[in-house]
Amino acid sequence: MDCVGRLHDQPGSPACRRRPQKGAAAGDELEDPAREAAGQALGRSRGGLTTKVHLACDGRGLPLAVVVTPGNVNDSTVFDAVLGTLRVPRSGAGRPRRKPDAVIADKAYSSRAIRQTLRRRGIRAVIPERADQKANRLRRGQAGGRPPAFDRELYKARNVVERCFGRLKQFRAIATRFDKLAVRYKAGVHLAALILWLREPAQDPLSDKS
Repeated sequence: MDCVGRLHDQPGSPACRRRPQKGAAAGDELEDPAREAAGQALGRSRGGLTTKVHLACDGRGLPLAVVVTPGNVNDSTVFDAVLGTLRVPRSGAGRPRRKPDAVIADKAYSSRAIRQTLRRRGIRAVIPERADQKANRLRRGQAGGRPPAFDRELYKARNVVERCFGRLKQFRAIATRFDKLAVRYKAGVHLAALILWLREPAQDPLSDKS
């Protein structure tokens, strides 16, 4: 089982502070703001400048894949990147596993494109339908088609990804970002994830046992 979620992070002052590079002349042009923002993964949302961590975890709440984006990036647009980063080595010979049995995600990931991607890869989608999507489908009548399959019992396990974020936020450097560059902050998330894995006994991470 694979759970997908995201975490908003409010960077500390060092991540937002812009300092001139050493050795730069007074008349030198500053770095392009758009390019700099992309390298820092900072985006303006309701809480100001924020960073968003998208991740997939297994049924035990252990991270499997991590993607860091600016905080104003839509969750559904990063879904393919998160799923594409998923690679779990097998205990024996063979290629790493890249396809979970099911993906559990909240309404932010409810889109036709995501459902088609999962269906094409033979992955079970456990994603609730958004209210506006349901209203639009009912308004169209028979042309709206049937409601997407949704397993309410299996969806109860979605809190696993929230617990995963809770465990990651126990690391101060993850709960509050102090790194200026996104690549360094992502490396910190990977390090924290590694520590969580080392604390758990060995088990197939893509198993549907939670």
